[in-house]
Formats: sequence, C-alpha cells, structure tokens
Amino acid sequence: MRRVALVGAGFISRAHADALCGVPGVRLAAVIDPAAAPARALATPFGAQVFASVEAALAADAFDAAHVLVPPDLHRDVAVPLLAAGKPVLLEKPLAADAAGAAALVAAAASGGATLGVNQNFVHHPAFLRLRALIEGGSLGRPTHIDCLYNVPLRQMAARQFGHWMFGRPVNLLLEQAVHPLSQIAALAGPIAEVRALAGPAVPIGPGQAVYPTLDAILACERLPAALRFAVGQATPFWQLRVVCDDGVAVADILANRAYAWRRGRWMDAIDAPLAGARVAMRLLGEGARNVTGYALGQLRLGGGDPFQASMRASIAAFHQALDLGAAPALDGTFGAMLVAACERLADSGFPAVDRTGAAAHGTQAEEKPATAADPAAPPPDIALLGGTGFIGAHLLRACLDRGMRVAVMARSLRGLPAAFHDPRVTLHRGDIRDPEAVARAIAGVPVVVNLAHGGGGSSWEQIRDAMVGGAETVARACLAAHTRRLIHVGSIAALYLGKQAEPVTGATPADPLADRRADYARAKAICDRLLLDMHAREGLPVVILRPGVVVGEGGPPFHGGLGLFNNDQHCLGWNAGRNPLPFVLAEDVATAILGAAEAQGIDGRCYNLAGDVRPNARAYLAALGRTLGRDLRFHPQTAEKIWLLELGKWAIKRAGGRAVPVPSLRDLRSRGMAATFDCADAKRDLGWQPVADPAVFHARAIAVQAG
Repeated sequence: MRRVALVGAGFISRAHADALCGVPGVRLAAVIDPAAAPARALATPFGAQVFASVEAALAADAFDAAHVLVPPDLHRDVAVPLLAAGKPVLLEKPLAADAAGAAALVAAAASGGATLGVNQNFVHHPAFLRLRALIEGGSLGRPTHIDCLYNVPLRQMAARQFGHWMFGRPVNLLLEQAVHPLSQIAALAGPIAEVRALAGPAVPIGPGQAVYPTLDAILACERLPAALRFAVGQATPFWQLRVVCDDGVAVADILANRAYAWRRGRWMDAIDAPLAGARVAMRLLGEGARNVTGYALGQLRLGGGDPFQASMRASIAAFHQALDLGAAPALDGTFGAMLVAACERLADSGFPAVDRTGAAAHGTQAEEKPATAADPAAPPPDIALLGGTGFIGAHLLRACLDRGMRVAVMARSLRGLPAAFHDPRVTLHRGDIRDPEAVARAIAGVPVVVNLAHGGGGSSWEQIRDAMVGGAETVARACLAAHTRRLIHVGSIAALYLGKQAEPVTGATPADPLADRRADYARAKAICDRLLLDMHAREGLPVVILRPGVVVGEGGPPFHGGLGLFNNDQHCLGWNAGRNPLPFVLAEDVATAILGAAEAQGIDGRCYNLAGDVRPNARAYLAALGRTLGRDLRFHPQTAEKIWLLELGKWAIKRAGGRAVPVPSLRDLRSRGMAATFDCADAKRDLGWQPVADPAVFHARAIAVQAG
C-alpha cells in the first residue's frame, strides 16, 4: 500500500484526496500544511496524519510519495527536498513558476532517482480522450494541423481578485491557464519547439500592473503545426480543439464534454452535405445523452460524474500506475518543463518588452506588496479594515483617505492592490481573521475596527461555521483585549428572513429565528449577529452591526446573485417573479454608512440595514444592464416552490447515491427573493446616512460603470 502525502491543503487538495480513493494500492497517509485547521479538516475523513512541514513528515517517514499542491512559486522549494529524498512527486500544474525552476526540478529528480510527474489533467479529459481515439482509429487519415480556441471566463478577473498568483506578472496567466490547451496540443502534436505570438491589449489591474487576457499564437511542434487562440475573462465559455486530417476533421468540445468527426461520404456535394450534417447531429445527440447519463450516475455514485473530476481521477491514476510499473509517467517532468518554457517563449514573443522576471516597460509588478511596518514616531491609524482589500473595502479605503484618515488594512493576500493601498497613510498587514495574533497586530492602538472579512468558507456546514463564526469571534475577542472603542461588523441582510411579511424590516428586526432552516451562508451570518450581540450584552463588546443589501458599483460583479441564479451570465433564473423592489445599495454608500457608524455616539449594540433609496426590481435592473452592455440578458421568472421541488429532486438523487446533503429549504428560497420591504430610517437618523436617491446617479454608478 503506497502511502501518499498531500503537500498543501488548499482548494485543489480535496480533488486529489477523492481521486486517490479510486486508485488501487494507494492511500492518503499525510497532509502537510502549516495551517493546521484546513490540514486537519482534509486529513480527518481519511485517517491521515497532519504535519506542519515537509521536513517533519520526512523525519517521521510518514509517506512514500507526495502530491505537491502549493502555489506555483513554491513548487521548486517544496519539491526539491522531496525529490532529493527519493520520493516520487506529482506536481500540480504548472511544473514551476519559470523555466529555471522547472529545469531544477527535473535535475533534482534525476539526481535523487525519483519519479517526477505533472498533473496536466486536461490531457485526460473524457472529450479529449475520445478525440484521440477518433484520430488513432485511422478512419480520418493522416493529421495535418491542430487549432484550439480557448475562450473562457475567469472568476478572479470578474471578481477583481487580483491578489491571485496568476496576476503577479503577465507570463503567470499563461502558466496558470494556457498550459491547459497547450498540454493537449503537445499531447497530439509533440513538444512545442518554436512559437510566434501576438497579444491583445493590456488590461491595467493596479499601479504598474497589467495582464494580457488574449493572445494568438502559431506553434511549431515536433509532429504537427498548431494554432492557439487564448482568451480569458470572456463572456461565452468555449474550448474547442480541431484536428484537420486528410479525410476529415476531429473536434473536441471540452466544456460541453463531447467529441465528433466530420467525414465526407460517397454522394455528390448537394446530397452529402446534409447527410454529413445529420451524422454530426446524431453524434452530438449521443454525446449529450452520455453526459446526462453520466451526471445521473455520478449523483447516484454509480460511476460517471463530472468531466473535470474524471480527468483528475485519470491523471492521478496514470501517475501511480507508472510508479507501479517502474516507468516514467507520460506527463513527466520533461513534459511539464517543456510547457513552462513554451509559456515563457509565448510571453517573450507576444508581450511588449517583458523580460524573464515580468518587469516590463509596459509596467507590471511581479511581487506581492509587502506588509508595511508602522512608523514608531507616527500616530496610530485612525481605523483598521480587516478584509479590507475586497469590493467594499476598496471603496471604504478611498473614503477614509478622502477624509485624511490613517488606515491599517489586513488581508490574506497583498497582491494586485489598487493605487489607494500604496498611499503612505496606509499600513498593510498580512493575516487571516482566524489568527488571533495577526488580528491583534493589525488593530493594536486603533480606536475603530471594521470587520469586512467573512473568514473564508468550506464544503461543509462545520467548516463554514468555524470560518465565519469563528473568525467573527476571534476579531471580537481581540477588540475586547485591545480596548477598541468601536467594532463595526459588516454582515449581510442574509442574516434576516426576507420573505414576504406584514411589517417592514428595520435595524431592530432580529436575525432569522429559524436560521437552522436556512442555507449555510445565511445560517452562519445569523449566528454571527447573535454571537456579537450576546458579547455586547454580557461582556460589553462595543459592537455595531451593519447589514448591507444587494451591493453594487465600480469593481463589483455585474451579475449579482441577489437577482437570481446565473448558470451563465446571459440567463438569470429568478428567485421569484422578479417584480418586487430589491434592496440595492451602492458600495460607496456602504462606505459612508461605515464611517457614520465610526463617529456616531450611543449606538453600541445596535444593528442597521443598508438599503439605498433607488430600488429597481430584478427585471428592470437586468434589462438596464443588458442595454448598457449591448447584450441579450434574460430574466426567467420562477417561484420559490418550483425551485424547491427541483432542488428536492436533486436532493433525492444525491441521497440515493449515499451523499449526506441537507434537505433543501423552502424558507431559504423564499428569503432569497427579498420580497420584504425595508425601512432604513434608523440608519439615516443615527448614522447621518444619505444614500444616493437620484435614479440617474444610481444608474451611472451601479450599471453604466460596468460598461468600462
């Protein structure tokens, strides 16, 4: 039984852990991460040990092979000691953050006699495997050319989460994203030798920082020529490979998980063309039926499942099968190093004046902005913003600086920060609200603390509760210990029940008394509010709770979940008929309310809801957004009861498959429709709050700004 260690307990680690369960002769034996809580959460269901460092796990002889899942800029430093110890290593893509690091890993593997693989899992995607089978079957003749269109959204760009590693320098975006289609091209056409590329316009994301979200490339590969259209942050998801052969064309549609071939028949063109179209149509129908069947079987845990999960299982299984055979994996270190080198050549060819470090004449910032030490001679900050680099935090910081305030900001990442965070009046702290020491450092000597962080999330109620409620309590305890004058906790109206009711919702409306019947996020928000109010009553915590409504504005997502469920950003499945006014509020108005709460007297222990004076319904807002963006955005009205019945059906299928999932809540769905009316007179009175009341101004700042 091969004992496997997962080094890193982040997002992708669960997919690795689940995939290992399906590999014969392998078990998860150790999780290595300095963050103890996520490491324990990952390790416990599998009975694995937890270690804070690779060195400790090696000293304990706790594993035989390792999957390295840390950020790419740490791959080299983490994997080299493992390879030197002779441990087989599977690295998440990309193999390394640069070609030099990739070469060092390949050399370390050779020196240590260890197997090195890279998890380019999309080479094992079911649609790609069917494409390869079509080509290798021989009926299409000799392949002559490959082209790939990689046109995909990018969640971090849409959310302006530019602290992610991929935005640190232009080439990182290729290393994070372009390696997916490049790995498929190389698997078909052979190693990529030469490239010619042309990037689209740069998109500024911060002072001295830019990304290039589009690039067109011609690739000279060992066996076939190829072309790549790389485009991220796009509205329409479409990822297609076409292999042109002498006697037909093979096509793989990766996101739709289907593969088909176009072939000529024996008939004259006028007859053969519709027959060929019919053959393709029948193949697509068959592929669609396969996907529906696979989804149903996956929910029942009888096989099938999500194509991404299937690709992860197959890729990880292939690595361990190679170990069993004493052979090098097909996707080995050399393959991974070739992809890293190809990305660097694409950057050199396509990006203006970009050198190997990412510093450019055009302007980039390769490194994370360092945390700044407070000047001992300077007065302490006037206000501390925890989780202050997000959407609301950026607006609040600008409002603070406009008032001449000194500001301390704490966030988990300090990458990709807007210009305001570089102001000399801003002191930066890296940390998590679940870390008492980090919170204590950030708020030391600061009279007003604003908690904008929700503490992270998780896949289970226990993880969500520990992150959100635990984080809120950690901040509250730190404020009590530091004798903070006021803690402003920025929660959410999700803590309230917002279904149709006789009385208006005010700041005095308590958190949902039936929160246990709500979804995990709303339930945790309600518990946070009750916890903080109880700490005020029992321990004198000087807390004020603000509950913003549907927050919109510059830097925020245009397709807000308060409107309905966006399976894609063109179609919104409403939580109800979409005719009731929604509690929209501009992010800048939330910022002024927070500053009002910082200055107001005699409001400790109170709650205030923040709904602006301009409240379009979901239909009107989406229609205005569509006109502004020039897109055909559609609102599909539903009822909470209909959604509940559909969700109940999904729940039944999952339960039949043995999955422990909560019963869908009709109460939660009714609350999401936000049919309640809001009365925010208390916030206007006590905080001196004056939200935007002019519909034209609201349109300009909430909707028109999205066109930029």
